[in-house]
Amino acid sequence: MRKKLLSAVLIGVMAGSLLAGCGSSAQQSAAGAGTKAVSGETKAPGDGSKTIKIGAICSLTGGSAIYGEGAQNAITMAAEEINSSDSEYKIEIVNGGKVVDDASDAKQAINAYNSLMKESPDAIVGCFFSSVTLPIAEQASKDNMLLLATGATNKDVTLKGPSIFRDCFIDPYQGKMAAQFAKEKGWKKAAVIYAKDDDYSNGLKDAFIENAKANGIEVVYTGECTTKDTDFSSQASQVVAKGADFLFYPCFLDTVPLLVGAARDAGFTGAIMGGDGWDGTDTKGVEDKFDNCYFTNHYSSEDTAPAVSNFVSKYKEKYGTESLNACAALYYDAVYMIAEAAKNGKAADTPSLIKGMTKMTFTGVGGTFTLDENGDPEKSVAINTFEGGKVKWLMTLSPEGTKK
Repeated sequence: MRKKLLSAVLIGVMAGSLLAGCGSSAQQSAAGAGTKAVSGETKAPGDGSKTIKIGAICSLTGGSAIYGEGAQNAITMAAEEINSSDSEYKIEIVNGGKVVDDASDAKQAINAYNSLMKESPDAIVGCFFSSVTLPIAEQASKDNMLLLATGATNKDVTLKGPSIFRDCFIDPYQGKMAAQFAKEKGWKKAAVIYAKDDDYSNGLKDAFIENAKANGIEVVYTGECTTKDTDFSSQASQVVAKGADFLFYPCFLDTVPLLVGAARDAGFTGAIMGGDGWDGTDTKGVEDKFDNCYFTNHYSSEDTAPAVSNFVSKYKEKYGTESLNACAALYYDAVYMIAEAAKNGKAADTPSLIKGMTKMTFTGVGGTFTLDENGDPEKSVAINTFEGGKVKWLMTLSPEGTKK
């Protein structure tokens, strides 16, 4: 996931830098800017320290600032909880306890990473968007630094090296689960509209189409748009003309109200679904048009699982609900995973944390999962819907397809 929280009013003036695709030449150039020369001194293995120094990176400015706010609150809360518990290992958030801003820009993300490396962290948490996480992952692998990505769902992130992990599902898996949900609901004819200039959108589109066909769902229309489009009337009319009963729109929240509005205005009454990029969508003024809309996400704040309800109640008490999003949940779990890695690896230095993180089984807000050989979790996916424009938890699908 790589995008922002922008109201529909601001869509037309979105900054181009927020839309850069993963693996662009600019990102590769930015990745090359990081060197071990700025890494600082790290702990010697087995030096006996019981304090884990963690650096955190997220987007704090622009349209995605709400994600950074959630990340900041979550890591602060997790560190406070761990440090006040009987845990053998304690947490220190470097940079004065503050998240460093990646500004949703690859070059700025590398600068953020380098600034944290000067503080000799044992692990780094972030980023939330794939486009800025990929160059950081490449450099962290060269530095043998543990990087625990949060919302970066691009499948290539953890393939950068054995010190790179994540606690979110990957795009192909998310697309697979969306197709599984469509099958369970009995929808037979799917239309897909995706942003051709966006890697996240392309990845989900490909995975959904592949799994839709495997599940007996006919894809009757595939339409293109871009991340800067504001008029979807042409694509929406084709969805209706092709007789689709389900529309998959794997794009980010800033354009979702426009797409949903265009589809309803064109006469489409079927289901509309997106991925975790829909989290935080502004439905104001178009609440009724979001009936029969759904999206996959990393968790739901309405989930009754003890780990979720405990996190949600504490977060609401301390910070309210505005920034209580999937980003917050993922950063919260990430801090706890690093503490668990120290316990598993029996030390707080980076090599021990990497050892302790490898093939870890963990239970948190995002459910119970085991990291695979690439450092990726195969985990349950929350399916959310809308009632009166408000997000409501519908169900949770496990990897085996059962409902919880």
